Amino acid sequence: MEENSILVKDLCKRFDGFCLDHVSFQVPKGRIVGFIGENGAGKSTTINLILNELKKDSGEIRIFGTDHTRYSLKEEIGVVFDECNFHEVFTPDDVERILSGVYHTWDKGLYREYLRRFKLPGNKPIGSFSKGMKMKLSIICALSHRPKLLILDEATTGLDPVVRDEILDLFLEFIQDEEHSVFFSSHITSDIQKIADYVILIHQGKIIFEEPKDKLVYDYGIVRCGRERFAALSEEDYLVYRDGRASIECLVRDKGNFRRKYKEYQDIVIDNASLEDIMLFYIKGGTPCED
Repeated sequence: MEENSILVKDLCKRFDGFCLDHVSFQVPKGRIVGFIGENGAGKSTTINLILNELKKDSGEIRIFGTDHTRYSLKEEIGVVFDECNFHEVFTPDDVERILSGVYHTWDKGLYREYLRRFKLPGNKPIGSFSKGMKMKLSIICALSHRPKLLILDEATTGLDPVVRDEILDLFLEFIQDEEHSVFFSSHITSDIQKIADYVILIHQGKIIFEEPKDKLVYDYGIVRCGRERFAALSEEDYLVYRDGRASIECLVRDKGNFRRKYKEYQDIVIDNASLEDIMLFYIKGGTPCED
C-alpha cells in the first residue's frame, strides 16, 4: 500500500527570472506537512504543478501512488487558495446546489453541520461575508466532498488569530482518520508550528530542509558568541551563521549536544529556536557551513 499521499521527486520548472530546481519531498498519509518560505520562494508554483495547473519541465509527481496526470483526482483532493473563488452574489445554499452536482461524494449533512458550527448563514450572499467567513466557507466546501487529501495555499493569510485557530483545529480533526493528509503552504510559521508533523522549507526554488516539526522546535537552537569565540567553533557543529553588530549567531541542529561539547565556554549563549527563527536564518543572508 502506498504510504505517501504526495511524492515529488526532482521537480523542475523554469520561468524568466525564476527556477524551481530539482524539488523533492513527500507528504505521508495521516500527517500534516507544512510548506514554508518567503513570498516568491516557489510554494504556489509547486502546488500548481502538483494540481497539474502548470506543466512541469521534468521530474515526477505521484498522488496516492499514481502519476498526477493519469486520472482525475478531484474527488479525492480538497483544494483551498488564499482567496474565496465563489461569485459574491451566490449564497452558501447556491454553492451547495452547484457542488453537489460536481462531486459524487458530496455530503449534504456534513456541509450543513459545518455551516452551523461556523455560524455561516445559508441564505446570505457571499459578498456580505467577512474575509474570515469566506475562508471558512472555502474550507468547508473542500471538506464536504470527503477528500483524502487537503492542499492549502496560504489559506489562513490575513485572518485574525481567533478565526485561524478555529480553522487549524478543523485540519487537526481531518487527519484523525489516518488515511487523510494535509499539505499546508503558508508563510505564517506560527500556524505551521502549531499543527504540522513535518516541515519543508523552500527558498529561491530549492528545498532547504525537510524535517519533523518536533526536531526543529525541540532540537534546533541559536548560539550567540563573540567573534573570537566563534573562530574556535568547529564548522561541523553549526548549520548557518550570520554576523551581527555585537556578536555572531549560529543555527545549530542539536543544541543539547552543542551545549555539552562547549560547556566550558561561559561566554556562549544558547537559546531555543522557533520555526520563524529557523526560516529567517536561511532567508535573511545566513552563511551556510560547507559540508
